[in-house]
Amino acid sequence: MTAASRIGTLATIGLLVMTAVWGSTFVLIKDVVGRMPVADFLAVRFIVAAVAMFALFHRHVARLGRKQLLRGIALGALYGVGQLLQTWGLSLISPSVSGFVTGMYVVFTPILTTVLLRERLPAAVWLAVGLATLGLALLSLNGFSVDTGVWLTLASALLYGLHIVALGRWSRADDAFGLSAVQMAVIALVCLLATAGHGGPTLPPDRNAWLAVLYMALIAGAGAMLMQTWAQAHLPATRAAIVMTTEPVFAAAFAVALGSDVLTWRMLLGGGLVLAAMYMVELMPRRGAAAERSAEAVHHEV
Repeated sequence: MTAASRIGTLATIGLLVMTAVWGSTFVLIKDVVGRMPVADFLAVRFIVAAVAMFALFHRHVARLGRKQLLRGIALGALYGVGQLLQTWGLSLISPSVSGFVTGMYVVFTPILTTVLLRERLPAAVWLAVGLATLGLALLSLNGFSVDTGVWLTLASALLYGLHIVALGRWSRADDAFGLSAVQMAVIALVCLLATAGHGGPTLPPDRNAWLAVLYMALIAGAGAMLMQTWAQAHLPATRAAIVMTTEPVFAAAFAVALGSDVLTWRMLLGGGLVLAAMYMVELMPRRGAAAERSAEAVHHEV
C-alpha cells in the first residue's frame, strides 16, 4: 500500500468516525429544539465550538493567506445557512425523514461536481450514488409527505453538497486547522445573526440541554469540522459524500443499541446498500492503482 493510499484509508476512517458522531445527534437535537428556539440552539452551539477552536488554533488562522481566509468565510457561510435550514426542517418533521432528505447531498454532490468543476465521473460512482440513495430511503422512510420541513431540509442538503464540493477543491492538509476555525467562526456568526430578531440567543434551559449542546459543539461540531476539512484534502468530493451517507446507518445502530428502536429488515437492507455503495467507491481507487502498477510492470518488462 502506497503512502497516498494509506492516507486515503485514514481519511475514510476519520469520516466514518465523524458520521458516527453525527448519527448520535439527531435525537438530541430534536429534544433540545423542542425546548429552545432553533437559531438560539445553533448560535450557542457554534459560538462554543468557535471559541474552543480559536483558543487552540489561532496561530494557524494567522498563517492563512488572504485567499484561503476568504474561502473559509465562504465555506462557513454555506455550512451555517445549511445548519439553520436543516434544524428548522427537523423541528417540523421526524428525525427519520430528516435523515433521508439531508442525505440527499449524496445526489447533489456528483451533480455539482459535474456541472461546476466539469469533471466526468465514472459510471460506478453514479451506481454507488443510486445504491446509497435507495439505502437511505429504506433506512429512513415509512411514508413521506412533502411539506415545509422537507423543502427546508432539501435546501440544506443542496448547500451541504456545495460545501463538500468546494471543501474538496479548496482544502489543503497543512491549513486544515486554520480553515476549520475560520469556518466555525462564520457558522457561529450566521447563526447569531439569525437570533437578532428576538434580541439575541437564549441559553439552554437546564443541565441536560447544556450537556447536549456541549457535546454537539465540541465533538459533533468542532471535532467533526476539523476531521472533515482534513479528510477532504485527501479524498474526492463524491467519494467523501458517499462515505458520509453512513450517518443514518449509525443513527439506526445507536437507536437499536440504546433500546429506542427495534432492528428490522429495512434497517439491515438499507444499511447494507449504503455500506455497499461506500465499499464500491473505496474499491475503485485501489483497482485503479493496481491497474497502473500492472501497466508499469509490463512497460518495464518490455
